[in-house]
Amino acid sequence: MTEAPTTLRYCHCESCKKLSGSIGTVNGRVTSSAIRILEGEDLLQTFRPAGGSAKTFCRECGSNLFGGGWPDSETSSVRASALDDAFDARPGAHIWVRSVAAWETLPDDGLDRFETTSG
Repeated sequence: MTEAPTTLRYCHCESCKKLSGSIGTVNGRVTSSAIRILEGEDLLQTFRPAGGSAKTFCRECGSNLFGGGWPDSETSSVRASALDDAFDARPGAHIWVRSVAAWETLPDDGLDRFETTSG
C-alpha cells in the first residue's frame, strides 16, 4: 500500500464472518489506487455476493485480501491479516454489530459500536 489506512475496524457482518470462518475481519480503509500488487496478480479471485461488495482472495493459498469493492470502488478494505509488515494502528470501532452471533460476545474494549457501518 502506498498510504496508511484511514480507519481500522472490526467487521461483524454475515459475509465477513463466513469468509473468515470466525467472528469477522479487521479491515483498514484505503483508496483503491493505493493498493499495489507486487506479485501473483494472476492468482487473485474476486467474489461478488448478491447485495454485497466484492471480496478478493488468493486462489493459491485462500488468503482473504480485500473487500469493499476493490479494485472498482474509490476506497477498499484491506484485511489486516493480509499485511506482512507490522503496523501501529489499532481498531477504533466494531461495525455491523447487529449481525453478532448469539454465541459471540463483544469485548468490553471501549470502542465505538455501530449497528451497520460507521460511514
